[in-house]
Amino acid sequence: MNTEIIRRYGESRLPRYTSYPTAPRFSPSIGAGTYRDWLANIPKSEPVSLYLHVPFCRSMCWYCGCHTTITQKDAPILDYLTVLKQEIRLVAKAIGRRQDVSDIHFGGGTPTIMTPEEFLDLTTTLTAAFGIGGATELAVEIDPRTLSPEMSEALGEAGMTRASLGVQSFDPKVQKAINRIQSAEQTATALSNLRRAGARSVNFDLIYGLPHQTVDSAIETARMAAAMRPERFAVFGYAHVPAFKKHQRLIDTAALGDAHDRHAQAEAIAATLCEAGYRRIGLDHFALPEDQLSIAADHRALHRNFQGYTTDTASTLIGFGSSAIGRLAEGYAQNDVAIGRYASLISSGNFATSKGYRLTQEDRVRAWIIERLMCDFQVDFTAKPDGFELPEGSFGKANLLLKTLSDEGIVTWRGDVLSVDTQHRFLVRTVASCFDAYLGEAGRTHATAA
Repeated sequence: MNTEIIRRYGESRLPRYTSYPTAPRFSPSIGAGTYRDWLANIPKSEPVSLYLHVPFCRSMCWYCGCHTTITQKDAPILDYLTVLKQEIRLVAKAIGRRQDVSDIHFGGGTPTIMTPEEFLDLTTTLTAAFGIGGATELAVEIDPRTLSPEMSEALGEAGMTRASLGVQSFDPKVQKAINRIQSAEQTATALSNLRRAGARSVNFDLIYGLPHQTVDSAIETARMAAAMRPERFAVFGYAHVPAFKKHQRLIDTAALGDAHDRHAQAEAIAATLCEAGYRRIGLDHFALPEDQLSIAADHRALHRNFQGYTTDTASTLIGFGSSAIGRLAEGYAQNDVAIGRYASLISSGNFATSKGYRLTQEDRVRAWIIERLMCDFQVDFTAKPDGFELPEGSFGKANLLLKTLSDEGIVTWRGDVLSVDTQHRFLVRTVASCFDAYLGEAGRTHATAA
């Protein structure tokens, strides 16, 4: 691997492109009234996806970049769940019917911070408001350290089909440095309980670029995790942004590796998982050959949303809870991040939309290009969806970067097909950024972001 290319591009702070345009483009011009109108326009015949954000944890992992709050008390959680159920009913009323649902995803925070009874009560509210059936996929993000057998059983009773377990690293030195002590035995027990409860596909999250992490420790974690045989892995780079996430100041910056270290760890994890029988999916996911993620990749049917790579084909995603983002035909809508303001607005009978973005036709074209690059490492411009017009010459200065990448062998053109070179797939976000109309030179800052 060209060390100069790693140095030049490896530390560029670029979006993960789980949406386009990305969240920094959202503005307060999209408010509750606009969101209500968008909900009313959802086609009756198209199933939607639901995302529910539960922003609470019992302790803070110092690497965390999520919107979450630490609480040792149950009262804030109960209050929040009451409001969340109100929002579910408000959305259903705005849609005007029990809209069919293809996928549900509980994220956080720690969704399983709820008691089993609270979780089942919440899913009962969902079922009353939406058309949820046996074909609906239900995924839950889980902290293995706090998952009880009773909660596993409740997840199964609610219809859970997929689960995602946070692992990050099994290295004790790394765990201490990020304030997350989690044994392999805890993880294996959680996995076993979820299997018994009916989870058909389980994902493990791993992170590289953590303090005191080495190639050897990254390999050992991947080896131990692969031995448990989850169907999927998501492998992310630690993004050190202490200016935005103050708890990250507790991490020793001197213990973090540079771009070359991060790349070496990422590739070592990838090699270990592939040797264990997993297939590399997109930029940062891995799956067993029989898993639906692998099958979708084979058929170029992968998609990308706020949870990463997915088989979810719904064009509408409705977000519930503080900070949750929805994606509708007209654009994006995000709830207020502050739990108190979110709760106050919902309790008064209003939506908590604080900002969003109205898509233009050019945005849709660029979003399609970026998603295909991120999912397939190539884009065939002749295969653009009907009605999509590629604005000739409208990519401006971004195409100068694309030409540079082509000159360096990072991308190649074959007719109308643009492909990312196999050896340089770790730079796919750099390639995607060539088609980002809103990412100027000021956005290409250097940091340790993934």
